[in-house]
Amino acid sequence: MDHENLEKSLSKILVRDIMSDSLISADPSTTVYQIAKLMEKGGVGAIIVKKDNIPTGIITDRDFAIKIASQKYPLDTPVHKVASYPLQTINANESILVAADLMSSKKIRKLAVVENKKVVGIVTSTNLVNLLALKKR
Repeated sequence: MDHENLEKSLSKILVRDIMSDSLISADPSTTVYQIAKLMEKGGVGAIIVKKDNIPTGIITDRDFAIKIASQKYPLDTPVHKVASYPLQTINANESILVAADLMSSKKIRKLAVVENKKVVGIVTSTNLVNLLALKKR
């Protein structure tokens, strides 16, 4: 399949088709230790941070290495001090190519997926890689 046909084929795949709907959220005052336990228990690599029940940010497994460990934050640090704000989102009905472009331009690996102004899932660079690995076969 040539590049043009591959791009045309991929443009038809929507974010909703590859997103994960396993979402865990936490209050901004939740400690980074509690966040790590939530990630472990839920088998997820990101937690949505909600203030007054509104999704405002995200904390990822990568944040633990880049921000928390390298800066030697104590485990009782509230997540709002290390989470990424604002929450980067994409509509569930967007093409995965739009998601890939957004991730690339923002230098991020995870996007919250929204539908009717509500976070309904998360799409990750791993979701995109797994899809491309299947497309190649």
